[in-house]
Amino acid sequence: MAIKRKQVNELLYQALETEQGGIKVYETAVTCAVNDDLKKEWNEYLEQTREHERILLEVFDNLGLDPNAESPGRQVVRHIGESLVMAMTMAMKSGGPKEAAQIVAGECVVLAETKDHMNWELIGKVALQLAGADGEALKAGYDQVEDQEDRHLYHTKGWIRELWIESLGMPAVLPPPEEVKKVETAIGAARAEASRETMLGKQKRGG
Repeated sequence: MAIKRKQVNELLYQALETEQGGIKVYETAVTCAVNDDLKKEWNEYLEQTREHERILLEVFDNLGLDPNAESPGRQVVRHIGESLVMAMTMAMKSGGPKEAAQIVAGECVVLAETKDHMNWELIGKVALQLAGADGEALKAGYDQVEDQEDRHLYHTKGWIRELWIESLGMPAVLPPPEEVKKVETAIGAARAEASRETMLGKQKRGG
């Protein structure tokens, strides 16, 4: 089957919009963060997301695409990103505990990063099938970003799981196992989560 270039372009438009929206998501999430380690991590991810935008703009330049071009899918992605920012702002203004807004922010980050992670996974698959300079440009972008995208998604999922557990009055592992074990794959994330009971046992023993 031939690669559908129009749909590849649509993927790239959505990917760029996801990164641009992600910058705003992280800027807002940082203001919601109460845990110092989490705030530091989100600040790091914010800078990496800005770099991902720059990398994608470079890909656009190499492929001769207009980064300001609109598409129906791109508009939807923008709307979702704006809605995530609105949700975090609402949580901060609700008058509830700051820890609750922090959890909302983490959930919004996970939603944004799920889309972002999928975008880059698909870009990597296209890069393997697209011949010539265009495929090389996509692969160069993918190789710079993919590992960081894995960390953004899996580590934040771990943080929010543990913060939810803590909010429920149960023992939590903070920083989460995903962070401690520096996972970068879905398998690694699953293994890290499975190890949390052992880590809790060590916490109880003070080791």
